[in-house]
Amino acid sequence: MSTWLNISFQDAVSPIMEQLIMFHDHAMMIIIMITTTVFYMMVSMMVNKFTNRFLLEGQFIELIWTIIPAIMLIFIALPSLKILYLLEEVNNPLITIKAIGHQWYWSYEYSDFKKIEFDSYMKPMMDLNMNEFRLLDTDNRVIIPFNMQTRMLVTSTDVIHSWTIPSIGTKIDASPGRINQSNIMINRPGLFFGQCSEICGSYHSFMPIVVESINIESFMTWLKNY
Repeated sequence: MSTWLNISFQDAVSPIMEQLIMFHDHAMMIIIMITTTVFYMMVSMMVNKFTNRFLLEGQFIELIWTIIPAIMLIFIALPSLKILYLLEEVNNPLITIKAIGHQWYWSYEYSDFKKIEFDSYMKPMMDLNMNEFRLLDTDNRVIIPFNMQTRMLVTSTDVIHSWTIPSIGTKIDASPGRINQSNIMINRPGLFFGQCSEICGSYHSFMPIVVESINIESFMTWLKNY
């Protein structure tokens, strides 16, 4: 869910986003330790009356500050590679949704069902209800059942767009003549907002994305009534 003046990540609603937040915290701890150590060494050399010769010359100290950063890079690289492979993995999706970027709106096709396709435009300010967000709500939402593997196929008809939902942890480039795919697994119901994350033209800021996560019974009812 979007929160005004939020300086941290949105609450994770998928296993991938939970892993991304954990990796961010893990990397930040390592960066803080490095920054603190370097800052302490710089201050100590400037403040001390006598220059510490062990910090300015000697093969041993050079060996230490070559090996330790290499070990720290390994601690950052291994979980990063793990998440990278998880982002690309698609395990037997039960539903496939195709998102097509246009100038400047999204259209969607539910490939597993007949005649379910629609365009999604940003809602004009005069049509907004009291509980809806300006520049973020759309007239047609993407309906996805939670706790179900969903494959997103993303492409474009004109310029490069990017289908992005921060709380789900997905960002898929929409390139003309190419179909990119990603896996979505939402673990709770709710409304999740995103925007095109590629500067695609003059109305780039006016093609938002809204994903509504509901239970499977409500999803089946929506399919029947569409």
